[in-house]
Amino acid sequence: MIDLRRAGSRFHTRIDWLDSWHSFSFGQHSDPRNTNHGLLLVSNDDRVAPASGFGTHGHRDMEIVTWVLEGALEHRDSAGNHAVIRPNVAQRMSAGTGIRHSEWNPSPDEEVHFLQMWVLPDREGVTPGYQDADVRDVMAGGGLVKLASGTDDAAIHIHQRDAALYVARLAPGESVDVPGAAHVHVFVARGEATLDDHAEVTLAEGDALRLTDEPGLRFTASAATELVVWATA
Repeated sequence: MIDLRRAGSRFHTRIDWLDSWHSFSFGQHSDPRNTNHGLLLVSNDDRVAPASGFGTHGHRDMEIVTWVLEGALEHRDSAGNHAVIRPNVAQRMSAGTGIRHSEWNPSPDEEVHFLQMWVLPDREGVTPGYQDADVRDVMAGGGLVKLASGTDDAAIHIHQRDAALYVARLAPGESVDVPGAAHVHVFVARGEATLDDHAEVTLAEGDALRLTDEPGLRFTASAATELVVWATA
């Protein structure tokens, strides 16, 4: 099954310092028909104003992956981790038995734009943890890059053996094959891409395709494009 979700159909939170679009039910936005796609529970597209952010708050038993598109995001957590994440750095926080953290835009004048995505762990009660990895070199090689997975073949490790996150940066006219899986979520972080053999399915920035029990499909960019792809059980 191929389910096209346009950018404007997402839930939207707009306050003075935050402009956030939610692909699934989140916070005060609730729709029992739209709570997840496979193991992917949250896919938020966030823009945070300068010198603003999310104050310290808690999570449990969740794998949280952050991918910065523009700007910088400062992370602090109750396990003592502190980092400033910028484009080309993949970040994972495992909430496990419980962790508190803050996410802040440290710039006095530049907005930060990032994606934050949550997947269920394959076991509860792990020790909270943090990891980030600079993937600039591997991204420069092109193609579909595995950023996160529960196996040891990705830049960062999540506690979920049945989920993997990929990112592809495509030049105009360049194509990429996304993996087949029970559930695949293809999100256009920027640019525009067409699903091969389905010329009517063109995805612009903020659009997504939810694929269920589909074989691997090919996408072709019509502009400089960044695809963010989750493949899960």
